[in-house]
Amino acid sequence: MPAALVKQALDGWFVERGWKPFPFQKAVWAAVGGGESGLLHATTGAGKTYAVWIAALMAFSSLAEAKTSDDAPKTRAKSAVNQPQRLTVLWITPMRALAFDTVRALQVPIEVLAAQRGLQPWTAGLRTGDTSSTERSAQARRLPSVLVTTPESLSVMLARADASETLSSVRLVVVDEWHELLGNKRGVQTQLALARLKAWNPTLCTWGMSATLGNLDEAMNTLLGATTGVLVEGATPKKLVIDTLLPSQTQRFPWAGHLGLAMLPQVIAEIDSSSTCLVFTNTRSQSELWFKAILEARPDWAGVLALHHGSLDRSVREWVEGALKSGQLKAAVCTSSLDLGVDFLPVERVLQIGSTKGVARLLQRAGRSGHAPGRPSRITLVPTHSLELVEAAAARAAAEAGLVEARLTPHQPLDVLVQHLVTVALGGGFVPEALYAEVRQTAAFADLTPDAWQWCLDFVRQGGPTLAIYPDFQRVSPDDLGIWRVCDARLARRHRLNIGTISSDASMAVQFWSAGGQAGGARLGSIEENFIARLKPGECFQFAGRVLELVRVHQMTVFVK
Repeated sequence: MPAALVKQALDGWFVERGWKPFPFQKAVWAAVGGGESGLLHATTGAGKTYAVWIAALMAFSSLAEAKTSDDAPKTRAKSAVNQPQRLTVLWITPMRALAFDTVRALQVPIEVLAAQRGLQPWTAGLRTGDTSSTERSAQARRLPSVLVTTPESLSVMLARADASETLSSVRLVVVDEWHELLGNKRGVQTQLALARLKAWNPTLCTWGMSATLGNLDEAMNTLLGATTGVLVEGATPKKLVIDTLLPSQTQRFPWAGHLGLAMLPQVIAEIDSSSTCLVFTNTRSQSELWFKAILEARPDWAGVLALHHGSLDRSVREWVEGALKSGQLKAAVCTSSLDLGVDFLPVERVLQIGSTKGVARLLQRAGRSGHAPGRPSRITLVPTHSLELVEAAAARAAAEAGLVEARLTPHQPLDVLVQHLVTVALGGGFVPEALYAEVRQTAAFADLTPDAWQWCLDFVRQGGPTLAIYPDFQRVSPDDLGIWRVCDARLARRHRLNIGTISSDASMAVQFWSAGGQAGGARLGSIEENFIARLKPGECFQFAGRVLELVRVHQMTVFVK
């Protein structure tokens, strides 16, 4: 049996590493093996990823195809044995940095099983906004066995004409860091995508993973919709240290409205006393200012101090993540781009500049340090003004008491539903009655009324009564068979490019003006268009840890030197 072969190989791998499965991991293995869906809630760094992934390998591995007859060519027989599994597992993550790290984590057991004879090989792939066109083309020809993606990229896949053919083979969907999606429209987008996948495969197994949820039952019910599930809680020993960095002179500490640079000497002293640490800020501009201030105070840290946020170029972000993993960095100043799930084993503590704005985020960021079973996690709160001293004390008390705020799914966000209707219309089309029943399987739209549903249909067909005169809003229409489709290729292309619920200002690429006065230098990242619109050529601004001079703006690219 495939499960026995997989278990034998992975048991040996666990023994080689000196690991012993936790009870919650065994519980997940049994549940997935029995075809059950559910939610796994365990502390950060406890081994949630391998709990679900090893369960998938044991439950869904297939025996290699038997050799063909003696009359068949040998090359065909070899090809049949070595053919990898079809797309079997979809692994949804909220962030690109987490997706990249997850692929590497999933690859390790795959390599262990590669040496096991008699099993079809597994392959792992990545599909996010950072995925190259070459890789996308390769995936269009054949998808990997497990695909790590984001809610937005999954919706783009659902908008393909062959969506049902390519995704109907999925047996398991894993939603990592479910708490990060639960309370916003990206979570609703995920619920609708899961409902579509379940329509193609009613036996689909769905699992969520999280470490910082206060309303576990409701979180699980939201993820699974009308499907019943099992809640697995992993209570592993984990020491959490939360302390506060106090100003040297409280009588001179500002009351409000500051970025916290008054605490710079104390922060530098804390970084100096640590091997590797993360310095979290709440905004990208604040991270740029803190990075610049620390480097000016300690120029000897050039090369071992890094900056990480979502506007930086992918190559820069990946270099910082790799340097953190290998222990090359003294510290990294970052934003929420490093909040989730990435395993930085050398990081021994976290500094939080300003308030975390919630207990769940406090625990999440604390978990970036000591990210392994048995290792302590430590977070030091750095207040930027006097009122945050009180907030830090309250957050610490709540965390120690285990009081984590509940996260509730948005109720019937019709803008998300309208977008989903166009997506499904592109992905093979839909019959309104069947899709209405499918949508009501989600927690967000469980009580969607026929009138609200008809309003959504009218909107995608003609823009509703207000926008009916504009052709661009006449996106979906029924064909002769009553199947609603998108017929305009231009509207289809525009929809695929704009799928998602993350609202942000228009951005422009930032690129060096190369030597010789020509365009084409290194790309630094992207920046908001409304910020650049306020600058004139020759003026300077700070970005990517540098002071840059604006040279010119051309075709949505900001050239700097």
